Amino acid sequence: MVTRADFPADFVWGVAASSYQIEGGVADGGRGPSIWDTFSHTPGRTFDGQHGDVTTDHYHRYLDDVALMAELGVDAYRLSLSWSRIIPDGTGAVNEEGIAFYRSLLSALGDRGIEPYITLYHWDLPESLHQRGGWTNPESVEWFANYATVAKEHLGDVATVWATHNEPWCAAFLGYGSGQHAPGISDPGSAFVAAHHLMLAHHAAIAAMRRTAPRDEDRLGAVLNLIPAWAEDSSDSAQAAARGVDAIHNRLFASAVLDGEYPDAVLRYMAKFGVDDRIDTDALAAAHQPIDYLGVNYYNINHFGYEPDAPLMGEWPGPEGAYMAEPPGQLTEMQWGVEPVGLTWTLNRTASWAPDLPLYVTENGAAYPDEPDDTGFVQDDDRIDYIERHLEAVAEAMAEGTDVRGFFVWSILDNFEWSFGYEKRFGLVRVDFDTLERIPKASYRWYQRFLAD
Repeated sequence: MVTRADFPADFVWGVAASSYQIEGGVADGGRGPSIWDTFSHTPGRTFDGQHGDVTTDHYHRYLDDVALMAELGVDAYRLSLSWSRIIPDGTGAVNEEGIAFYRSLLSALGDRGIEPYITLYHWDLPESLHQRGGWTNPESVEWFANYATVAKEHLGDVATVWATHNEPWCAAFLGYGSGQHAPGISDPGSAFVAAHHLMLAHHAAIAAMRRTAPRDEDRLGAVLNLIPAWAEDSSDSAQAAARGVDAIHNRLFASAVLDGEYPDAVLRYMAKFGVDDRIDTDALAAAHQPIDYLGVNYYNINHFGYEPDAPLMGEWPGPEGAYMAEPPGQLTEMQWGVEPVGLTWTLNRTASWAPDLPLYVTENGAAYPDEPDDTGFVQDDDRIDYIERHLEAVAEAMAEGTDVRGFFVWSILDNFEWSFGYEKRFGLVRVDFDTLERIPKASYRWYQRFLAD
């Protein structure tokens, strides 16, 4: 059984959340609307028409939530900033009330000895920028660099660890390819264009933040969901299908962030959908900035097979005949397989791409059909088992020489789980969405004991 003693003394233990999923207060404090406000209020887009107008009301209850983190005993809290809370129209005037909220939150964390790990973009693009083309507009690179500059200028004295994007694959291919996420566009060409601009914006933001209020202790990086794409069998066709998905989901973003280039397979897919003339690979190479760390989000392995007549997958446009196969064994509430071996494999593979780059597991956790007792307490043994087995996978990667510096559980609170609404619960703390009462689950107490060991 893995214990805290199996990790270095300076290993960072944390929890994570994101702005739209927990903050609420969508019309408070001068915040402007985001694409998720629009998307979630569009009939048929989210489970039961649910939205993030209130969600956990973290905007008003953040002191209670910081107290829960302090009681838990974590070293760090990974949060995202709401772009439209800081710059309501996406560009132009800065909202001082939004800055004041984040300064108060970061100060409360500092008072409790909890280090903030800030992510600039967790999918909630200001709606006004979507009306100007969103991530398909080349100007989005400049918009994002300006936002990064503003955030660093106003908050850089109370936060030193920054990430540009969280899971840009989701922003590009779920937002513009399949339409499952905001802004709800279903066009493969637009997905590749959005991905390209997200990558240019990442490098532009890193450069901007290095120029803005620089501090010796600053650490700037990105967070990718490098989900293994494995073939369901040994056939050449299934192997080719899995490689095609891997190129879009993983190697596109890892190569663009780490090396300032795209794999050949990705370039072929861009040409296939007629957008290669909108993809300036020389500009990506010229914009490339080194990073100080890479965050890796991991939940599961995706398994793929091949059928000649399989429909084109909106999430992974390009690989002909690829289809997602049923994962083996135990499943979470998200219908994701529980396969910790994939985390060891992912960390080691990522380290092979960038041997000297520190890695953090910036998200890991599971949704299960939590059943509260009469007091609201949840005995979530499945979640405890999931986290413990994945910690063992991290320890195994480290024993094999991979430089992993920290682990963040997703999530501190049950929250708005995007298109799934409030149906899926990942939290260590149960939230009663009628009363907004917070009730620590058994997994919270387990993690608390683990950290105190």
